[in-house]
Amino acid sequence: MIVAGHQPNYLPWLGFFDKMLQCDVFLIADNVQFSARNFQNRNKVKTFDGVRWLTVPIEHAGKPLPINEVRIANVGNWARKHWVTLKCSYNQAPFWEKYSDFFEQTYSQEWTMLIDLNMHIIRGLMRFLKIEKPLVMGSSLRVSGIGSELALAQDKAMGADIHLSGIGGRDYLNIKRFEEEGIKVVFQDFQYPVYPQLHGEFVPNLSVVDYLFCTGGKIWRTEKQATLRS
Repeated sequence: MIVAGHQPNYLPWLGFFDKMLQCDVFLIADNVQFSARNFQNRNKVKTFDGVRWLTVPIEHAGKPLPINEVRIANVGNWARKHWVTLKCSYNQAPFWEKYSDFFEQTYSQEWTMLIDLNMHIIRGLMRFLKIEKPLVMGSSLRVSGIGSELALAQDKAMGADIHLSGIGGRDYLNIKRFEEEGIKVVFQDFQYPVYPQLHGEFVPNLSVVDYLFCTGGKIWRTEKQATLRS
């Protein structure tokens, strides 16, 4: 069984869903520490004025907390600002009408926990991209550890024989320990596709909403899963 995972990012990029597409079970790492320098509460979109960050304000800034305990600071009307930015940036995109209702409804709700907002968006994007994969919350496995040892413990709890990691895993995964437990480690090889965008020259690595509104979610499906099993 191929297991992959990722932190529950806000409006994730396309590579997040590429990894999901290739695995059998996708782990949502909701029990790792929140980092304000990561993408757990922010991401980038393309506007008339260039690339802009959309950031969800949080409470307890600077306090070490697992992602699933981070609360949203409902100040500054952030949700309306995010909705207006999306609308102004993408309402001329070919597939705006097809998907905009979901985002309008999302930003009209009041959210308390960051994990709830992120998972709502992730599941909605999975539907639009036609990805049907089981999701497992890391916190539900009740295993402990840090970094590589946590990933290994989670894989063992789920019965994995292949661990699909992003390229960042090269910096911290103890591959020898995975091999000792009979788990093969494979690193994601994701090539960001070039597609028609709005607002000037092509910019890669944005939130997947850019890809969705511009292309209609025509999935970049690959045959990589067969390769991972070889």
